[in-house]
Parts: sequence; structure tokens; C-alpha cells
Amino acid sequence: MSVSLEKIDLLRSRVNISYEEAKAALEKTNGDLVEALIYFEKENKTKTDFKKSSDFTSDATSFVKNLINKGNNTRLIIRKKDKDVLNLSMTVSVVASIFAPYIPLVGLPVAVITKHKIRIEKSNGEDMDINKVIDKVSEKVSSTVDSIVKQPDKTENKEDVN
Repeated sequence: MSVSLEKIDLLRSRVNISYEEAKAALEKTNGDLVEALIYFEKENKTKTDFKKSSDFTSDATSFVKNLINKGNNTRLIIRKKDKDVLNLSMTVSVVASIFAPYIPLVGLPVAVITKHKIRIEKSNGEDMDINKVIDKVSEKVSSTVDSIVKQPDKTENKEDVN
């Protein structure tokens, strides 16, 4: 008996098998697609949506666990003159930022203006690449603040003409 490619493709789309296995099963069942599916179902080779969703759930769960683990091993540190003012894990920092977004929106710029050093470090003390960007921004802000503070007030230097 000759088995068509369409039936083989249809069987393969429903069952995790090779072309050879699909052809053999269809020949064995005289081209009956339902009988071939039942045959592979007994061998646990059928694809199910449940497996796909459980695989997705497993992948998503492991991704979230990995992300939380990395966050726990990375620290947000704010220092002033080698003294830690704030030392939090990134996981806590992110969660706090979600529930109270005004804290980082106000706190981080104030920390930069008051010349605190902001660092993001791994648990072994290794610097992250983002610290280079943070350092450049801090330097620009500090130099701007210094130039504003050091500028003499022009209204005090004017002599009274009265």
C-alpha cells in the first residue's frame, strides 16, 4: 500500500516521530490516520498542549529564580567618604522601586548632587560595567555643582550708585 506525503506530514505534526516511523505506522494501519495516532499514543509519543505549557512554566520559573538569584548576589551601594550609607541587594532595590518609585526618583539625584558614590557590585566585590556610566554622570554633575557653588554672586559686587 502506498502512503501519501500529506498523511505522513499530518501524522508528524501530531506526533513526535520521524518520516520513517510515520510511514511504517500508516502502512501497518492500512493508511488509517486515527489508528496510527492511537498506536503512537500508547507509546507516549504524542504531542500534547499540556507538555508545552508545563515546559513553558518550568522555563519561566527557572528564569525568574535565576533572575532573583542574580539580584540577590548583586548589590546597590551608596557611599560617602568610604562609608556605606546604603547597601541593598538589587532584588530589594527593584521591589522597593516598584512599590515606592519616588524614593529612587528623588534619592538617586540627591545622592549624586551631594557627591555620594553610587556603585553596583557583584557579591565578590567585582564592579559592574554600568559603574563606568554612573561615574561619568557623577563627575559631570559634581563639576556642574562645583561651578555653580564657586560662582560669585554678581549682585554683591555692584556698588551702590545712590
